[in-house]
Amino acid sequence: MKKIKIGLLPLYIKLYDDLLPELRDRLDPFYEKIAALLAAEGFDVIKTPFCRVEKEFQDAVNHYENAGADCIVTLHMAYSPSLESEKALTGTSLPIVVLDTTETFAFDPMQDSAEINFNHGIHGVMDMCNILRRHAKKFAIAAGHYEQSDVIQKAAGLIRAAAAANAVHGSKVGVFGGGFQGMGDFAVTANELQKNFGATLLSADPKEMKEISASVSQAEIQAEQQADKEIFAFPEELNQENYDANTRACLTIRKWIEKHSLSAFSVNFLQVTAENGLDSMPFTEACKAMTRGIGYAGEGDALNAMLSGALLQAFPETSFVEIFCPDWKNDTLFLSHMGEMNYDLAAEKPQMRNVSFNYTDAKPPVVGYSKFKKGAAVYANIYRDETGYCLLATPVEMLEVKEDAFPCSMRGWMKPNCKVGEFLKKLSLHGATHHSLLVYGASTEELCFFGELLGMKTFEI
Repeated sequence: MKKIKIGLLPLYIKLYDDLLPELRDRLDPFYEKIAALLAAEGFDVIKTPFCRVEKEFQDAVNHYENAGADCIVTLHMAYSPSLESEKALTGTSLPIVVLDTTETFAFDPMQDSAEINFNHGIHGVMDMCNILRRHAKKFAIAAGHYEQSDVIQKAAGLIRAAAAANAVHGSKVGVFGGGFQGMGDFAVTANELQKNFGATLLSADPKEMKEISASVSQAEIQAEQQADKEIFAFPEELNQENYDANTRACLTIRKWIEKHSLSAFSVNFLQVTAENGLDSMPFTEACKAMTRGIGYAGEGDALNAMLSGALLQAFPETSFVEIFCPDWKNDTLFLSHMGEMNYDLAAEKPQMRNVSFNYTDAKPPVVGYSKFKKGAAVYANIYRDETGYCLLATPVEMLEVKEDAFPCSMRGWMKPNCKVGEFLKKLSLHGATHHSLLVYGASTEELCFFGELLGMKTFEI
């Protein structure tokens, strides 16, 4: 995954340089300190001189764009008249994250009045944000003291959400076997994907898949299975013929992804046949691909595959999930799917097992099953209502499960932030689909910003 680049824009006023040039002796080092803190969050920080007048702002924004920045982070070093930055900030396609902070922590009645000069950028923030709203320029804001709060971490999360949204445009989603017939909630056409998200849908060609499958050598199969010994536990002896066939299918998908530079993919299990170029359902490759930052969703779901691929670029602990069964007694929901999860979210080493597969004439696959680890996450659902695309996000807790009776299932027990009955009711009143994404290490604010940048209405439960 490439490092996220940010343009750290220092907003200032020329009047102060003309009348109070000595202020820069403190403000310049403060800018450098904020840049270092953002770099410590893992970002490539592009710095520019303090911007005071329109041309300086435009030059800085042009520099960020040319350098491949994923977003602009604004930092008011003092008050800055908004009309100086208006054209540059409203004219760029780069997302904006406003970092609203000052150097001095306490500003009580006994503070030295000279500190006013170094800590009054907040009304510049208000001036600028008003102009951004008037132009319908989407932005997010994190406010707080840079040392005595989590404002840097909050800004970092919003930056990652912006980078994820950027990753959607120009992404490429491969679908093997088309959509699941009759399953309409997440269905999307190639034209809709391109029009709404700037993404390309590639349908797998059976002839090409057969050719790729034939190119997979026995040596490659053996090498992959050798590598599997580090990834999986093997509680039972595998059917070697089925294991070989499944490894070939997994490597076929991997080579297809590499050949077409896919960002994400989906497989309709009902079309997994030798005639279509896969004679085993590549569950484990779906799991491994997500750990490499390749998006995935089941049953020909190009929409969620695309969005998971984008989120994985900034939130690597993202996985495709489905709500399967309610546990009314304990107010939890059982998450599962046939054999896919992001192994980076596994609570323990996945167990490789023989499974039956009676949906097509394909060979029975082997699957590395595991359960989701304990932790806070965001459950996100992308759907369409009568007005267009929407994103619903809610904070959830994935529970620790030490023992369970589901060794041959991907599984996890999710506790929503309200009663299960109320949660399920709200999901369906919104029109949520039965395919969803689970994102550890994120907040609902970040996921909603991601959705807003993609032109979606956003909602929180």
